[in-house]
Amino acid sequence: MSTVQGTAGEDRSDYTRDENRAIRRRSLRLLVSLLAPLKRQVTLVAIVVVAQTAVRVLGPALLGLGLNTALPAVTQRADWGPAWLVGGAYVVTAVGGAALLAWYDVLAARVTQNVLLDLRTRVFRHTQILSLEFHETYTSGRIISRQTSDLDTIRELLNGGLNQLVHGALYGVFTFIALVIVDWQSGLVLVVAAVPLALLMRWFYRASQRTYRVSRVISAKVIVKFVETMTGIRAGKAFRTEPRNDTEFSGLSMEYRDVNMRSIRLFGTFEPGLMAISAFSIGLVVLWGGMRITWGEFSIGFLLSAVLYVRNFFTPLQEVAMFLNSFQAAAAALEKVSGVLEEEPTVPDPARPVVLSGARGHVRFDEVTFAYGTGRTILPEFTLDIPAGQTVALVGTTGAGKSTLAKLVSRFYDPSEGAVTLDGVDLRELHPRDLRRAIVMVTQEAYLFSGTVADNIALGRPDATFDEIVAAAVAVGADPFIRSLPDGYHSDVNKRGGRVSAGQRQLISFARAFLADPAVLILDEATASLDIPSERMIQDALQTLLADRTAIIIAHRLSTVAIADRVLVMEHGRVIEDGTPDALIAGTGKFAQLHAAWRESLV
Repeated sequence: MSTVQGTAGEDRSDYTRDENRAIRRRSLRLLVSLLAPLKRQVTLVAIVVVAQTAVRVLGPALLGLGLNTALPAVTQRADWGPAWLVGGAYVVTAVGGAALLAWYDVLAARVTQNVLLDLRTRVFRHTQILSLEFHETYTSGRIISRQTSDLDTIRELLNGGLNQLVHGALYGVFTFIALVIVDWQSGLVLVVAAVPLALLMRWFYRASQRTYRVSRVISAKVIVKFVETMTGIRAGKAFRTEPRNDTEFSGLSMEYRDVNMRSIRLFGTFEPGLMAISAFSIGLVVLWGGMRITWGEFSIGFLLSAVLYVRNFFTPLQEVAMFLNSFQAAAAALEKVSGVLEEEPTVPDPARPVVLSGARGHVRFDEVTFAYGTGRTILPEFTLDIPAGQTVALVGTTGAGKSTLAKLVSRFYDPSEGAVTLDGVDLRELHPRDLRRAIVMVTQEAYLFSGTVADNIALGRPDATFDEIVAAAVAVGADPFIRSLPDGYHSDVNKRGGRVSAGQRQLISFARAFLADPAVLILDEATASLDIPSERMIQDALQTLLADRTAIIIAHRLSTVAIADRVLVMEHGRVIEDGTPDALIAGTGKFAQLHAAWRESLV
């Protein structure tokens, strides 16, 4: 099973040999799974490319035949028959080759687009189902890099690079076979030249493999830095981090430039080496062929064919080298994408889910122990019982475990030990549909998606009528400000709710929760974005929102805590005080001290 730590390790360039093999196998499995549904299309592409390559290879042989037989027939006997025959065959091969190439391009493009559609959909679908732990560890910039630059690199490989490889490899093989048929001695020259050629290709492949793996890592870092800077632009401007961001981004950009220059220098060494081997081979063929012509053992026509075949043999190798460039980049990208797709949810859906259609809201922590990854234990052997319909407020210092408790109830995480149950059913066994319907969390960051205000309120109940949406907004006090928007409930909230204030976004999230009508509602610092007048305005709305349902409120503002039936004071993952607000205020414990300090702050 893959882990989040393993995914983070995907951005390293210092792989061991075993890791390299495992990654290549993983990438190959992904590629095979993408091509498997397209067997017929891939087979047709293969047939067309073989036919097109075979037709292209006939050209030099026809030229040699024409020079040896057709031309003497015309000059010596005025017989144009062989000339018309050879010329016609040459035209047919040229036109047929062009037609087959055009057909291949269309077929290959169709396969490429189908593969990319499947891959892009898989990545999006898979990253959605991965657990919160993955998204809290794997930065959004890296996920965006997988969906954008990595998939674009794979597209470039499938569109052009694969064409270069297939044509180059097949054309080289067919050309060598034709050369041996025309003149086996010239074929021996290519066999000798294959030794330095193989060494050159092997060196280039290994060196470019290392370079392109580093290139993908740095490319992802550039994207991550850009996304994080733009996402946190407000904080950046508030703390004047522009100069530091410029320095860091410039450094990453220079690293990216340097690694790209390394790949260019590699190709700058490979191409001259290839040209030298090609020139040496052609020179030997011409020299040896010329000597045999003077001896009367060879003809000028076949020498022309042999020279063309040797030249044509080396020409597509440059295309193969270009393919290696594309391949290395795409292989590195495929490694990253396959790494994401290999991740498994740390909060998996149950194999045999228990249906709980009418949840009452009884929540219980039974000897729960929890830690994030391999970090310190946040909740040690935690036991808590919250009866259905009770409103519980969690109070405590930062890091006491309040938000962790909320995430466990929402099943964003699973306990390391013990169980969290809803109406006696372990959350790990509960059907995901019933879980999401029964438990809703409203967080401090009231995220609004692109669309209208009405769309955002109906997020938890897409089938809700417009009247139900309005009723939910009225219940939480959001209706007046929504109607004041340019298009009312049909106003587009634009980028991350840019058309509404932070407090108004929070009110919309309350309306969203009210409309969803869960059995258990969790408010995690949900009133933190509201000013004092807004908070007072929604106190009655909160009473409506929390009525007849189990509620867990995490708040530092004690005015919100006052509406709770029960207050739990947490410290170091344990409950140190438990009682009604009035009873705890009347005492001398931690909550009484917090309440006294809060009242003094109001004065």
